Amino acid sequence: MSLQTRTENRRVVPLKPEQPVGGAIIDAQGREIPITEGMIQRACRELDRQSHSGSARQS
Repeated sequence: MSLQTRTENRRVVPLKPEQPVGGAIIDAQGREIPITEGMIQRACRELDRQSHSGSARQS
């Protein structure tokens, strides 16, 4: 069974950008900051951007 087959039947539930997703980070002052959907989306966009600019340099 391929990953593609397994994920075809999954339903994606969109979350509000400010909605916590169940994790937290600790900031420099020791405060617990809930990880939000928006934080994850921004991180994914940044990784995607970096991976595309990195592959262009390696060619």
